[in-house]
Amino acid sequence: MEGRVGLSLWEVARIAWRAIAGNPLRSSLTALGVLIGVAAVVALTMVGQGTTRRISTLLEGLGTNLLTVGPAQGPRGPGGGLVRFGGPATLPLSDAYALQQAFPGEVVGVAPVVQASFQLKYGAQNLRATVVGTWPDFASVRNAEPERGSFFTWQDVEARRRVAVIGYGIAQDLFQGEDPLGKRLRIAGVPFTVVGVLPDKGDQGFVSTNYQVFVPLSTYLQRLARPEAGEPKVNTIYLQGADRNRLRDLQNRVTAFLAERHGTLDPQSYDFSVTNQQDALESVNQTTRVMTLFLGGVAAISLLVGGIGIMNIMLVSVTERTREIGVRKALGARPRDILAQFLAESVVLSVGGGLLGLGLGLLLSRFVGQAIGVTPVFSPVSMGVAFLFAVAVGVFFGLYPAWRAARLDPVEALRYE
Repeated sequence: MEGRVGLSLWEVARIAWRAIAGNPLRSSLTALGVLIGVAAVVALTMVGQGTTRRISTLLEGLGTNLLTVGPAQGPRGPGGGLVRFGGPATLPLSDAYALQQAFPGEVVGVAPVVQASFQLKYGAQNLRATVVGTWPDFASVRNAEPERGSFFTWQDVEARRRVAVIGYGIAQDLFQGEDPLGKRLRIAGVPFTVVGVLPDKGDQGFVSTNYQVFVPLSTYLQRLARPEAGEPKVNTIYLQGADRNRLRDLQNRVTAFLAERHGTLDPQSYDFSVTNQQDALESVNQTTRVMTLFLGGVAAISLLVGGIGIMNIMLVSVTERTREIGVRKALGARPRDILAQFLAESVVLSVGGGLLGLGLGLLLSRFVGQAIGVTPVFSPVSMGVAFLFAVAVGVFFGLYPAWRAARLDPVEALRYE
C-alpha cells in the first residue's frame, strides 16, 4: 500500500469536481460569499478610480496651470484648496494690473472676476443667471473659448462696450432656438449684444458656464455694479502660469508679492490667499484614493466571511464523508491524497466564486457608474488582486478541513455511521 503512486493533479481535480457537482445547491451557497466579496471589491475600486478620474478632468477643465487669488479663507496664509469662484469682493482691481506687470513670461494670463446674479430678458423670455465681469484672458485662463462667435477683446474693455458672451444653457433657454449672435439681451434692464456662445459644459459638479454671462469688467463696474467709494474690488483673480513644473514656486512668489503690496508680511494676518490647482488636484485625488481603499477593504471583509463559510461547509463535508475517506485509505490512498482532494474542493469553490465575482463586479460597476454619472475605470490590477485574494481565502480556510480529513484513522472511519 505504501508503495502506491499518489493521485495525479488531474485525478484530484476530477474527484473534487465530482464531489462539488454532487451537491450543487450547497456548493453554490458556499461559493456565494466569495462571489459577493470579489464583486464588491471590483465594483468599488473601478467606480472609485472612475470618480478620481472624473474629478481630475473637471478640475483640469477649469483651467490649466491655474493659480487663484482670493480673500483669506480658513487658516490664514498660502496653501492648497479647491478652485473657488466668487467669494466676497475684497481684492483691489489694481492687484490684477500689478500681477500682470510683475511676472512677465511667467504669468501668461490674468483674469480678475467680479460677479452677481441678475435678471436676463430677451423678448418674452427671462431668467436669472450669474453675470461675470472679467478680462479677455478669462477665455484662455479658464478654458472658456466660445463655440460660436468670439470672446470680447481688450478694445471692448477699454471702450466699455456692452457686449456679452453667454453660456450654452442661456442660449437654449432664453433664445428658444434662435441664433443668439448679434442679438440684444437685457441684463438688469441694460442692453448687451451677444458676441459669443460657449460650448455645452454639462453639470461639472464645481462650476458650469452653461448659465453664466461674461461681460467686460469695465462695463460691469460702470453699468451693473453698485457704486462704491474708493478703488473697485473684485472677488477673485485667476493667473495662468507658463510652466506647470514651476507653478508652486510661482505661487510662493505671487504670495510674497501680494503680501508686500498689502503690507501684511505676517502670514497669519494675510487678507488674501493664493491657491494652486495642482495642490487641489493632488488633495482630491489622495482623498478619493483613500476612500476607494477603505471601501475596498470593507468589501474584502465579505471575502473573509465567505472563507469562513467554505471552512464550515468543508468540515461538514468531512463529517458526512468519513466512511468514504476510510474506504479510500483502506484502498491505499495516502494522507496527502486526501489532503489534496479536500483542499482542491475548497480551491475550486473559491476560484469558481472568484471568476463569477469578477463578471458580476464588472456589471455592478457599470450599473453604479451609470447611476451616479461616473465612467468606471477598468482595472486589471484590482481584478487580479481580488481574484488572487479569493484563491488565497480558499486555500487558507480549506486547509484545516483538509488536514482533519487526512488525519482520520481508516479503521475508525470505516466504523463511522
